[in-house]
Amino acid sequence: MYYAEQALLGALLSDPQHLADVTGISPEAFSTAAHAAVFAAICAIPAPALAEATDYTAAFAALRAQSLSGLAERTEHIVWLGKVLTTAREQARGLTAAHLHGLVSTCPNPRHTPAYARIIAAESARCRLRKAAARLVHTAQDASLPHPVQAALAEADTLASVVDDIAAAFPANSGPLPRAAAPPPALPHDGDEAAQEERLLLATCTARPAEVEPMRWLTPEDFTHPLHAGLWQCLTTLVGRDVPVDPVTVIWEAQQRGALSAADDPRDLLTFLAEPDVSAPYLGERILHRSVLTTAHHVGRRIIAFTDDPANTPYQLVVGSRRALAELTAIRARWHHATTSTPTTWSPRRTARMAPRAGPPPTTAPPTSRIAR
Repeated sequence: MYYAEQALLGALLSDPQHLADVTGISPEAFSTAAHAAVFAAICAIPAPALAEATDYTAAFAALRAQSLSGLAERTEHIVWLGKVLTTAREQARGLTAAHLHGLVSTCPNPRHTPAYARIIAAESARCRLRKAAARLVHTAQDASLPHPVQAALAEADTLASVVDDIAAAFPANSGPLPRAAAPPPALPHDGDEAAQEERLLLATCTARPAEVEPMRWLTPEDFTHPLHAGLWQCLTTLVGRDVPVDPVTVIWEAQQRGALSAADDPRDLLTFLAEPDVSAPYLGERILHRSVLTTAHHVGRRIIAFTDDPANTPYQLVVGSRRALAELTAIRARWHHATTSTPTTWSPRRTARMAPRAGPPPTTAPPTSRIAR
């Protein structure tokens, strides 16, 4: 991209009439402050009426001396170069006439200006997309935010807008899908707290299977532990069949499904499945909350991986990003369902046990929903 910027600026400095061929980029598209300042100056200073043959060696020598007296003729083009340099210096003070001369000398062919501009536009789109994805990743793992899910979903909206802008700027084609990116790292979380909440939810729903049906918004993929995910699937299956549900039937279903490993002791499972004392919807929402943030983190890292592959074109970046964001759209719908339509029942014993981790117990009637984007 840097060399394309040099070539574009050199072409415009040598023949400013080519500015009419440049579309879809702004000073923000350039990778350095100096290049951005030069391009902004070129756009701001009206081009001379007619491009003329210019002795650039003499012209820039005169500019370096801060005078045009060394030239036999003060052409409009040379005067324009002086104005561009003066204006660009307001944003990049270290800019010199030698820099402009270097840009002109490195341009292979001024007639290729549109091609240089397309390269810059494509790389600028890649950078915008990567920055938006990085903000999503950062937000998803920022534990200091008061409403992390809402903040992450807002960043996802911004990311989707960037994808739409790129799609509008670069027409679709029949090219291949983006190359598969390496699996992004998982979002770090408190494994002990997550496991305890999942076990308490499983125990509660085993004792009160009627609470499973309203929680269709929770899926096995939301659990952090594979065993817990398998047990939740067993619970939902048994409830769907309208058959008896208790610790024994759940463990038997898990064995039939191959959800238990050799390391899983059925006696331990019977123990934790037999001790419920929590609010199932509340814990389910906690588990889904964690799952939303994990998915947002995963989506952001996946898009970053796409942008880090220089072989992916803007069209491929759009396709890959939209597919990744579709994962977040699905869990977002479940989060909205869970937090706007599911009343949370509260137990005094559950509140006392969960307060150190989940926050202080309510002093008035508990909220029935939370606002989600």
